Amino acid sequence: MRYALRAEWTKACTSPGLPALLVTMVVSMVALSAAVAAATDPLPGTDLPKLGLTGVLLGQALVAVFGVLVMGDEYATGLVTVTLTAVPRRSCVLAAKAVVVAGVLAAAATIAVAGCLLAARLALPADAVAARPAVGSVLYLVLIGLLSLGIVTCVRSSAAGVGSVLALLYVLPVVTAAVADPAWQRHLRQIGPASAGLAVQATGADLDIGPWTGLGVLALWAAGALLAGAALLERRDV
Repeated sequence: MRYALRAEWTKACTSPGLPALLVTMVVSMVALSAAVAAATDPLPGTDLPKLGLTGVLLGQALVAVFGVLVMGDEYATGLVTVTLTAVPRRSCVLAAKAVVVAGVLAAAATIAVAGCLLAARLALPADAVAARPAVGSVLYLVLIGLLSLGIVTCVRSSAAGVGSVLALLYVLPVVTAAVADPAWQRHLRQIGPASAGLAVQATGADLDIGPWTGLGVLALWAAGALLAGAALLERRDV
């Protein structure tokens, strides 16, 4: 496992575009949060911590692309054959990738969220900064990266992987909002990976799902995608 981790870390650091993608994620998240905070005159009752973390809505897309490319690039270039020849235990390869993705994204997301909090502190009232939404946002981004890794391992295509994850993050909430029955709409928000996971940012009392319970729903999505990816990786010919 140690050698697999070292190999995956080396690939993540040297793969074209991946480090730049993380830098772009950090900058874009902070820039969006700063712009929204500066342009908003919050009304009474506005969820200020969630408003200050608006950049997460954009950052999650770049995180999804990062998680997909960690495995998708190997299928696109044929490097996956070399990887699985060097490390025959395929589940070990996926586990090493998951550890690297989680570690790298945790570091990048921490920097990005800290930048968003600084922007919110400068432009919004003091209570715009709260610990639970901030920590939860970091965990949310890490779980989105792991979900993306699991999905691309299942579909074996970067384009299909990115499309699938972005559909879950952006299209599913739109479809949910179009449902006429309020009860069904609430249930769909409770099980959707984005709508449930982002509940960790909310500080209001009227929530469809508890903050940490919602993040747990996203964790189940990520775990399910990784387990499905591991099973398919073991069974299929690369």
